[in-house]
Amino acid sequence: MSTSTPTPTPTTPAGDCLFCKIRDGGIPATITYSDERVVAFKDIGPKAPFHQLVIPREHVGTLAETDAAHEALLGHLMVTAAHLARQAGYGDKGFRVVMNSGVGAGQTVFHIHLHVLAGRSFGWPPG
Repeated sequence: MSTSTPTPTPTTPAGDCLFCKIRDGGIPATITYSDERVVAFKDIGPKAPFHQLVIPREHVGTLAETDAAHEALLGHLMVTAAHLARQAGYGDKGFRVVMNSGVGAGQTVFHIHLHVLAGRSFGWPPG
């Protein structure tokens, strides 16, 4: 049994969060969808022809920080991802939705978000 301590997940206060600044209009982004709970925008470093991010307006650092109180919000993120993919013509062609949680999973911005990707073939397993 390992006695090593797990690497802690960095936390970003909402005031210093890149996605909170995009949400609030302080950093420009190409917003593709917005409602009272979520904002979606084009990824600045797309990994597919269609690559958008869906973020909650509420600042939550990682998926590991969520609980039952976030259930409706997490569902709304997924429904919004499907809406964006359908709207772009990928509903029947296929699309991928990814959420990384924590440093070890590749999360670099600590505000939960979905990547919605489409327009090319994706391998399995990912990453």
